[in-house]
Amino acid sequence: MFPKRTLDNLGEKKKDMPEGLWHKCPSCGDVIHELELNANLRVCPQCDHYNILPSGERIQLLTDENTFDELDTDLRTVNPLGFNDYTDKVAKYVKKTGLQDPVVTGRCTIGGHPTALGVMDFRFLGASMGSVAGEKLTRAIECATQEKRAAIIFSASGGARMHEGILSLMQMAKTCGALARHSEAGLPYISVLTHPTTGGVTASFATVGDVILAEPKCMIGFAGPRVVKETTHQDLPPGFQTAEFMLEHGLVDRIVTRTDMRREIIRLLGFMMPALAA
Repeated sequence: MFPKRTLDNLGEKKKDMPEGLWHKCPSCGDVIHELELNANLRVCPQCDHYNILPSGERIQLLTDENTFDELDTDLRTVNPLGFNDYTDKVAKYVKKTGLQDPVVTGRCTIGGHPTALGVMDFRFLGASMGSVAGEKLTRAIECATQEKRAAIIFSASGGARMHEGILSLMQMAKTCGALARHSEAGLPYISVLTHPTTGGVTASFATVGDVILAEPKCMIGFAGPRVVKETTHQDLPPGFQTAEFMLEHGLVDRIVTRTDMRREIIRLLGFMMPALAA
């Protein structure tokens, strides 16, 4: 005869249970193990919802092995306007993500093509564009121009960082100026839009690429759909501000899955700068 189990004799509750093993899809609600999600490049296997891909994983997915050389790792965010708690907020995200800024830049090769790569990581303050983000992207573009490399930027952002005011907005002109000089040198720039790409990032370097690619179903726009609707007092068309809508209306050149992204970029670089391939 087995004694009846009670809450008192179940023993102590385990306190060392690892967190983050399961992920609930925000689109279909399916619960997915992290190992399965990572194996599928953080795309839901049930509904194809694209979850945020950390910058390190994206860089590893795209670049030739052992070729990524990170640039400007010493740049740090300051608090030029004395915004309350801004320094503490940045420090919290540094600790949470292991990054110093939402933008990671570096030299690399992709399919043998010399490239300067910039990747925005939405996990860090919504990848808002501050002065450090703009400076890192500008320096990466200038590096591409000087060393005759292609420039590729993966955008994901909530827009300009309000904590830095006009200093943030200045990055729009600065990055576009660097891209203009890059174009004058006859070098290609590929812009890749991921979810979400909004605000000042959309209004500047994200939408001036020689070729503009996008991940499926990602949101692309300046203001959010609620703000647009309240401003225009009009009902928005179905799928407004999705990559598919932008492809239909000419802003995006092609929608590319994560699985095919490296292959597609190598193919484009083969057309755009064949003489510089390894």
